[in-house]
Amino acid sequence: MEGRAWLGGRPGGGDQTHPARSCRLFLRFESAALKISSPSAGLLLFRRPTLGLEIFLAHPGGPFWKARDVGAWTLPKGVAEAGEDLLSTAQREFQEETGIRPEGPFISLGAVRQKAGKIVHAWAWEGEADPTQVTSNTMKTEWPRGSGRWLTFPEVDRCAWFRPAQAREKINSAQVEFIDRLEVALGLRESQSNP
Repeated sequence: MEGRAWLGGRPGGGDQTHPARSCRLFLRFESAALKISSPSAGLLLFRRPTLGLEIFLAHPGGPFWKARDVGAWTLPKGVAEAGEDLLSTAQREFQEETGIRPEGPFISLGAVRQKAGKIVHAWAWEGEADPTQVTSNTMKTEWPRGSGRWLTFPEVDRCAWFRPAQAREKINSAQVEFIDRLEVALGLRESQSNP
């Protein structure tokens, strides 16, 4: 069973273990646990041109995301550094990932839990941005995982403005809640919560 590490022996008996693979598996779980336990924070930029509300989303860079579209877009966000205020994290990450300096006032959109368990906190702010002028920081990752080959690429490869219905299709499914909350905050829809 290539690629699987069995802790405590092989299924069906036997004592054969694969310490190197078990170690890699443990490190992946440990890395995933750290990512889940460290909150992320981001900003949702919006504007209100004559045709109505538009939302600015980012598409992640790199080979994993290259061919993905529906459900792949996100608000620019990142992990908070130790002791860092979450709104400060959101502002820093937005600027790092887009090259755009956010300016308040900021509207709190609360937090959501994404499918893998990551907690994301968000704020919205109204402003303008030209998606063709976005400049992102870069990141380095091993690709394919376990290959020993490292790639460097922009953390965000493109940004775009979307009307709310299209943004709901494009954005990570857990982050749809941020769009709903923004519309409630702007008085464009009623809250779905029960009293």
